[in-house]
Amino acid sequence: MKNVAVVSGASSGIGKATALYLIDKGYIVFGVSRRLNEMSDLIEAGGKALAMDVTDSEQIRDALQKIMLEEERIDVLVNCAGFAVYGAIEDVSIEAAKRQFEVNLFGLAQLTKMILPIMRKQKSGTIVNVSSVGGKIHSPLGAWYHASKHALEGWSDCLRVEVKQFGIKVVIVEPGTIKTEFGDVRNRNFSCPDDSPYLTLAAAMKEIISEGYKPGNFSEPEEVATVIFKSINAINPKTRYTVGKKSASVILYRKICSDRFIDKTILNLVRKLSGK
Repeated sequence: MKNVAVVSGASSGIGKATALYLIDKGYIVFGVSRRLNEMSDLIEAGGKALAMDVTDSEQIRDALQKIMLEEERIDVLVNCAGFAVYGAIEDVSIEAAKRQFEVNLFGLAQLTKMILPIMRKQKSGTIVNVSSVGGKIHSPLGAWYHASKHALEGWSDCLRVEVKQFGIKVVIVEPGTIKTEFGDVRNRNFSCPDDSPYLTLAAAMKEIISEGYKPGNFSEPEEVATVIFKSINAINPKTRYTVGKKSASVILYRKICSDRFIDKTILNLVRKLSGK
């Protein structure tokens, strides 16, 4: 019997790479995303695609009903849907901040909550939450994104302990710099009005961010997909997997350095780039 996997955010990036990888490995894969037209390659590869906004509980319910009617089980949930809002805390609207959490945490939580009864009944299942090294570190202008990922880390830890009794495993994957649409979406959601007192900081941070997406400074999303597959198939998976450029080094740096030292390092780099 083939395992059934649901992958959110499957229209691009890590979600799409993971869906295609699992299809290739023999899984029955349902890719879900708001952008149904961007998942035709999943269908061509033998997967299935459903339109679903993770912030819409009715759409989640409809999609899960279709999956259960067809397959009667869900063995794997990979939560990849997410995006980044950037800008100084003073510049980013509370509405934009709430939207950040709606997608990166509450939407993910709603989808997970609605799949949990299915997995409990089966007495098995694996939930993979794609976080980020951003869930362990901090940087200026990324407050709402970092906050959403820090929250996801803590939420996942609690979930892991709660559902272990039902045979359900919970894994956190922490990618480093990965070549996806993430950077473009973040730039579209970068709040910095012309009269912002943070213009100099924003210019420096944009330069730091763009440097990370130059050739040789990032990993491909398929690398994350292989780690997700590894975690799904492990009898006793690790609670966390780091993957991709700078992931292990950034987390090690966070572990051994104090908050003040990291703050000083960031501010020194910003001063250097801004010429001050």
